[in-house]
Amino acid sequence: MRSDVTHFICTIENGIATVALNRPERKNPLSFDSYAELRDWFRDLHYSDDVKAVVFAPNEGNFSSGGDVHEIIGPLTEMNMKELLAFTRMTGDLVKAMVNCGKPIIAAVDGISAGAGAIIAMASDLRIATPEAKTAFLFNRVGLAGCDMGACAILPRIIGQGRAAELLYLGRSMSAEEGAAWGYFNRVVPQDQLLEVANDLARRIAEGPGFANMMTKTMLAQEWSMSIEQAIEAEAQAQAICMQGQDFHRAYNAFVAKEKPVFEGD
Repeated sequence: MRSDVTHFICTIENGIATVALNRPERKNPLSFDSYAELRDWFRDLHYSDDVKAVVFAPNEGNFSSGGDVHEIIGPLTEMNMKELLAFTRMTGDLVKAMVNCGKPIIAAVDGISAGAGAIIAMASDLRIATPEAKTAFLFNRVGLAGCDMGACAILPRIIGQGRAAELLYLGRSMSAEEGAAWGYFNRVVPQDQLLEVANDLARRIAEGPGFANMMTKTMLAQEWSMSIEQAIEAEAQAQAICMQGQDFHRAYNAFVAKEKPVFEGD
């Protein structure tokens, strides 16, 4: 998997990819180029065996302030409908790529997480925050609908319809305390422990059965649009496939031998 990216930071070590936006002097906004490169990177991740888990990290005290006002918002006001639709589809494709990459993603949120930055955290599988984290789906405050990049579909599933509606209609900031109480954040930890906790979760995931984790992520996404009956059948098929995998046999043999299984992701 490529780590030689241009518009964000990426390091890969021991099966864990750590990515972060790299404009800390402006609270790490997104540009047209970083949107596109992140989309392509997460698309490629689906085909990579080198990465088992991803940590999307903050940079110098902030996660991301969202779309850059001067480099994105300004130019958007000059575009025609065809150009605008191409842009909104591209940003949505980033979320699709994250959801379909097959690898669990942990968002480590510190400081500002706003607009598209909040969406990136929302589209992750797990979210860890510091007490200083401030999350805002602020599209309403710039004259846009809250239904951006899947927010109206994904956010209510995480925190509930009423709470999501409040954030999307008002564009107000959600504190880390609120986020934890509402189930948006899995936990809130001191700032100096954020990456340690996120990396520990990523390590535990990376040491687990990679193929089975991919199946879990796939089912979590696909079952949103299934009936209960369809979901149960889909899970039966997914589990039967996993039972043919070598990790299942390794787990059984380790149990019999009273040892800890060492998974290899096949």
